[in-house]
Amino acid sequence: STMARLLYAVLQLSSILLTTTQAFQIPSTFGTARRTALTVKSADAIDETLTKDENSETWDLSLFSPAKINIFLRIIRKREDGFHDLASLFQTIGFGDYLHLKLLDDDEEAKEDILTCNMEGVPTDKSNLVMRAIDLVRQNTGITDKFFKCDLVKHVPHQAGLGGGSGNAAAALYGANELLGRPATLEQLVEWSGDLGSDITFFLSEGTAYCTGRGEIMTPVDPLPAGQTVYIVKPDIGLSTPSVFKALDYDLLSTLDPEEILNVFMTEGVTTSNQSVFVNDLEPPAFKVVPELKELKDDLISCGFDTVMMSGSGTSIFCLGKPGDEEKFEELIGSRDDVQVYPTEFINRVGCAADGGWYQDPNAAKSD
Repeated sequence: STMARLLYAVLQLSSILLTTTQAFQIPSTFGTARRTALTVKSADAIDETLTKDENSETWDLSLFSPAKINIFLRIIRKREDGFHDLASLFQTIGFGDYLHLKLLDDDEEAKEDILTCNMEGVPTDKSNLVMRAIDLVRQNTGITDKFFKCDLVKHVPHQAGLGGGSGNAAAALYGANELLGRPATLEQLVEWSGDLGSDITFFLSEGTAYCTGRGEIMTPVDPLPAGQTVYIVKPDIGLSTPSVFKALDYDLLSTLDPEEILNVFMTEGVTTSNQSVFVNDLEPPAFKVVPELKELKDDLISCGFDTVMMSGSGTSIFCLGKPGDEEKFEELIGSRDDVQVYPTEFINRVGCAADGGWYQDPNAAKSD
């Protein structure tokens, strides 16, 4: 109803004031508002104010930095260098962060980059992947006398398996290169990105990619259709990737051929009736370390989603489609104050990448 949606908008505005993560968090006393939220698209689920910067006119470039999910994740082997070879289908989603960039003028006597961030605990020194990405562009292009002012507006939580930091680094690579006049090609940015981290390369794709190696070897595939509804459910508890791998039992790894799994998704899409291809080899060790995650997944399955699976090394769980039983979803999940829910959808940059374009913010586009 109109009144319920108005109440929901008020609650969203309140959440901006009450939490630095801007999580979609509604007390159980507002069940009607939550049920209304379940029926609307992500443009209504994330308040428009979260996508705007009050001083946006002062920035040379503002970029949406999407999160990702792993539609499947196979661990192939442990390597001699201590890393693991994996095979995974990555997909960008319309929930993410925002990176604002300004190229500092020479007359400002800029001698270093400046980074600010709204989220407590995020480093703003040269250890941040955004700063490291900008440094890498300078180093590899030879343009060493240009510096940037950056504002990172974080919404993607830590230790979520959503690739928030990696997406930020990719946006910084792209943005710095744009503001310097595109001295590097996209292929070069892809090549350089592997020096920063395993998942960063993926975000330079069109939005869907088959990734192997540590995750840095990217094989382009036909993008999955944008608009597929997906709910991201993130418990407050975090889980570090090393702790998950430490609990990994190699005898329990899936034996499915990752290329055969990929073929199913490429031919049937994520609406396939073959649920066996939704495999994440990191689920069992994550559930071993944090048993509550398994309980949360079971609760979500009982709510009637098409598919429910943990993303990456957790602790986020993604749910494809909408809950078949919205009242049960409200009862089991909506009443909890230790879980955030982000209704969103698949996105891509099909048609943009060829022209050098970046991911568009789906929330801003739908609010126009």
